[in-house]
Amino acid sequence: MFAWGYDTGQSVNETFSGRFAAYVDQVRARTAARKVDIVAHSFGSLVTRWYVKYGGGTATVDHWVSLGGPNHGTGIAWACALWSQACRDMTPGSYVQTRLAQGDETPGEVRYGTWWSNCDEVIDPDSSLLLNGADNHPAGCRAHNDLLTDDTVSQQVRAFLGG
Repeated sequence: MFAWGYDTGQSVNETFSGRFAAYVDQVRARTAARKVDIVAHSFGSLVTRWYVKYGGGTATVDHWVSLGGPNHGTGIAWACALWSQACRDMTPGSYVQTRLAQGDETPGEVRYGTWWSNCDEVIDPDSSLLLNGADNHPAGCRAHNDLLTDDTVSQQVRAFLGG
């Protein structure tokens, strides 16, 4: 398992996708893996989904998981959009949201899964998390960051990755 971090002050499509692609290449070279599985949380779902859709990831990703990802934007992001690039990218109707929604939301042979909560205080509306063509899993009433630590969600994600 590998972890990748980023500065949310930069844009999904202009900066992070390329950096993430280079990171995936490093992981594949280090492990000799042909493909990787990606588990992303929140804004990381946009970064990694852009890589899969526009950065060549359909050839290098086996499973893609989004935990509480604003896959169609979140109205909460308007509160910080003036000073945060990440928030601008997460606003409904942004360039990033529009491009990710164009065409097939789940391209290639990648197996896509989302986990969402009807009690997520960050993603509004809840339906923003759902992707056409993905296995969309309700996680019950969980706070946004609890999707990262909930044992049931963890077990479900591991089963999904094993399938």
